Amino acid sequence: QVQLVESGGGLVQPGGSLRLSCAASGSIFSIYAMGWYRQVPGKQRELVAAMVSGGSTNYADSVKGRFTISRDNAKNTVYLQMNSLKPEDTAVYYCNMGITTMTSDYHLWGQGTQVTVSS
Repeated sequence: QVQLVESGGGLVQPGGSLRLSCAASGSIFSIYAMGWYRQVPGKQRELVAAMVSGGSTNYADSVKGRFTISRDNAKNTVYLQMNSLKPEDTAVYYCNMGITTMTSDYHLWGQGTQVTVSS
């Protein structure tokens, strides 16, 4: 069974930084896509940053220049480095991965981690 576990959320002051991590575990053959999304109450979940297996990345306009998505293939982990945080970045952040095992393909979500930006 494949699962994702997120960590790294918390409370930070405006202008501060946080790094989110999302680790995949199980019998993984490859991870072909990774992404971070966020959601606030009453709104749809939105894409924050994404990376495909070739290394290409895509960012929401609102986070370009402040957030960076990266991966550690050896650890099956994706990171989201968030700098210059703003109150409007407050949300629950979810990681998402496209994973291939020897028998199946999975599109999985992490459990979500709260990020609160407030003074």
